[in-house]
Amino acid sequence: MSVAEPRRIVLFRHAKADWPQVPDHERPLAERGRTDAAVAGRKLADTGTTFDLALCSTATRTRETWKLAVHELSHRPKTVYEERVYEASPGELIAVLNEVPDEVRNVILIGHNPGVHGLADILAGAADGDARERMDRRGFPAAAFAVLSFDGPWKGVEPGVATLVDYWAPSE
Repeated sequence: MSVAEPRRIVLFRHAKADWPQVPDHERPLAERGRTDAAVAGRKLADTGTTFDLALCSTATRTRETWKLAVHELSHRPKTVYEERVYEASPGELIAVLNEVPDEVRNVILIGHNPGVHGLADILAGAADGDARERMDRRGFPAAAFAVLSFDGPWKGVEPGVATLVDYWAPSE
C-alpha cells in the first residue's frame, strides 16, 4: 500500500472496570463494562473501518474490553498485547504507533485514560463536523472511542497530524 493513502487510528478506552481487592493491572470489567464493551464493538463496526492491527494494553480490563468488542466486528485483526500501553502517556503511545509497520493501514489502540484522551487531543489538528465539540463536552468516559485519519507513514504520527473524524461514548 502507498503511504499516501489515508490511515485510521482508533483510540478506544477500556470499558467500566470493577474495583475488587486486586492490583490495578488485574482489575476486571464491571457488569456495565461488559455491556458497554459489546455496544462499543457494534459502534466500531458501524464506522466501516477494517482494522489490520489491534494494540491492546496487557491489563485485564482492556483485554476483556477488546475480547467483547472484537466479536462485533466483521474482521478480526491481528492483536498484539503491548505492555507499554498500560499507564502510558500520550508521548509513549505515539512512540508505540511510530513502530507500526507501514503495510498496516488501520490500527485500533485499546488503552487507558488519561493517555488515550490526551493522545486524541494531541493528534487531532482538525475535526470533522461536531466530533471535537462532542469529545470536549463528554470527555473520554469508559468505553469511548475516537476515530482519527491521517496521511503518511506511521513514523510520521505526531501532534496535530490527524483529523478527528468520529467520536463515540456510551449514552452518546
